[in-house]
Amino acid sequence: MEVKYINPFLESFLNVISTMATIELSAGRPRIKQDEIALGDVSGLIGMISPQVKGSLSITFEKGLALKIMHNMLGECPDHINDEVTDMVGEITNMVCGGAKRILGEKGYQFEMATPMVVAGKEHHISHQAHGKKIILPFTSLNGKAFVEICFQENG
Repeated sequence: MEVKYINPFLESFLNVISTMATIELSAGRPRIKQDEIALGDVSGLIGMISPQVKGSLSITFEKGLALKIMHNMLGECPDHINDEVTDMVGEITNMVCGGAKRILGEKGYQFEMATPMVVAGKEHHISHQAHGKKIILPFTSLNGKAFVEICFQENG
């Protein structure tokens, strides 16, 4: 998987979280992910396709960070992951993917996006839409961790 596909998603993710939730995240070291088990408590997953590649993006949040984002974005203070929190995670996933789509479009890559799906619960599974390598990028904050997973495969 090429960096030209990954960096727009990371740039968009950091921009959405800092702008919409006023939370600064620190990026960790990327690695290849071997399984489908989420490392957090709630995940948004969205599929994408272009003439060149197909793939998917997932964003997983630990409970503490998801609740802090909810508080900062909407002023609500739930004590657990509820329907409003899962809706927010779906919307964040959509915004991140939309931002990346815009950046990639400026470079000549046109993507179509599916509707985000959200899954919650301890050790839930994330099933990517492509069969390429899964790159996972951890992010830390004072309120918990987030994990961005990207999986693309060349069409052909």
